[in-house]
Amino acid sequence: MKRALISVSNKEGIIPFARQLVELGVEVVSTGGTKKAIQEAGIPVTGISEVTGFPEILDGRVKTLHPNIHGGLLAMRESDDHLAQLEEHQIQPIDFVVVNLYPFQQTIAKPDVTFADAIENIDIGGPSMLRAAAKNHKHVTVVVDPSDYEAVVAELKEEGTVNGETRARLAAKVFRHTAAYDAVIAEYLTKEAQEDAPESLTVTFEKKQDLRYGENPHQKAAFYKKPLGSESSIANAVQLHGKELSFNNINDADAALALVKEFTEPAVVAIKHMNPCGVGIGETIEQAYDKAYAADPVSIFGGIVALNKEVDAATALKMKEVFLEIIIAPSFSAEALEILTSKKNLRLLTLPLATETKVEKRITSIHGGLLVQDEDTYGLEEANVTVATKREPTEAEWAALKMAWKVVKHVKSNAIVLVKDDMTVGVGAGQMNRVGSAKIAIEQAGEKVGGSVMGSDAFFPMNDTVEAAGLAGVTAIIQPGGSIRDEDSIKKADELGIAMVMTGVRHFKH
Repeated sequence: MKRALISVSNKEGIIPFARQLVELGVEVVSTGGTKKAIQEAGIPVTGISEVTGFPEILDGRVKTLHPNIHGGLLAMRESDDHLAQLEEHQIQPIDFVVVNLYPFQQTIAKPDVTFADAIENIDIGGPSMLRAAAKNHKHVTVVVDPSDYEAVVAELKEEGTVNGETRARLAAKVFRHTAAYDAVIAEYLTKEAQEDAPESLTVTFEKKQDLRYGENPHQKAAFYKKPLGSESSIANAVQLHGKELSFNNINDADAALALVKEFTEPAVVAIKHMNPCGVGIGETIEQAYDKAYAADPVSIFGGIVALNKEVDAATALKMKEVFLEIIIAPSFSAEALEILTSKKNLRLLTLPLATETKVEKRITSIHGGLLVQDEDTYGLEEANVTVATKREPTEAEWAALKMAWKVVKHVKSNAIVLVKDDMTVGVGAGQMNRVGSAKIAIEQAGEKVGGSVMGSDAFFPMNDTVEAAGLAGVTAIIQPGGSIRDEDSIKKADELGIAMVMTGVRHFKH
């Protein structure tokens, strides 16, 4: 008789699966709560202690760690020597292992979890059985995912066995599962031990969806999410309407969220190619949208818009008139939803946009490796802000400078941002020199440049950017400082009557 060992934390579908195995002539061996559930369903089941000849001990910490179990899992059936040893020690081979693990991830997700609770939910016997069975998948069928129960039973009924290709696929899934399980535990314990950059980095992500393609149609792509990641992540957004998100949509949406979360007042961010093309703030979300749109009514076409307050009907009517790829907001009023869902392909996403409390590592892939760094969460309130020029900013300039500093952090370097009247009026991104970015921002601002303020993500190596700003009509500048030629820039600002603030903090974004 074939034998199956079943021990599952997630009992979804296990009763009908166990019943069908028994009907196919398989003996079921089980442990603890799983055995009780199978028994209560009226299905014959053998307790693990009957197989090991040893009771479950240490509050269930030791149940299956026994030669009668692992010998039955690891014996190579084509080896006469292995079979002779099984017979000598009266060990019966185990042909099926159906195991999933203690819910460690779900446990540490609880807000009141204790360290002791977390430790008790680290499974030992389960991964050992899974790994043993997966290693010996030439002879053992190992099932870790309830979604595979139906396919296994179907093959048994049709072919009388589970074929080698299926066993290999299930074994690979097991090693992915145990690797992911261990990665979550490793991350948790590493944080508890307050180790910031350990000697090895093991990360895991859960597949959210396949994507039609990557940055370009010839590139394959998929979307994965981090277990227990930030709630206000695009990976956790709920899509209310519209066609499937693309690779580029997701990247742009992530950039939009990162920037709109900088603001507590009503704010709207429009993104194109991971750079903000328009940012506006106001007393209402409609006012904020008006400003974001007016900032660059050309580039917003085909863009992604993120709002940090509920979308109302008035704002929805205005957004409906523009071709947008995605609108992201904490919520949509019923009227706004009715207005916007009339556009078939427009994606509408919701997710909580409370002030971010979970700071995560940023992982950037390179060919053959990864770069890992802390997120850039450094705000102006943490910086050592000084006024370097003779003239101090006015109250209105201070407000604009603070907005410019929030925005420029999210623009590709070299970055220059011009702000006026609670909106960006010019954005220069990704140029090879800083004065080039400044000229782009000034040209974009046009007539609005007069009386605007400038934000720069890094210091001015020369005074040419300050000169270009002053000649255009910029009245105040915020920048990190730190150049060996800072004095040249300060002197030029004083000559032009510009107030210059230095933060001591750089915000490169590559």
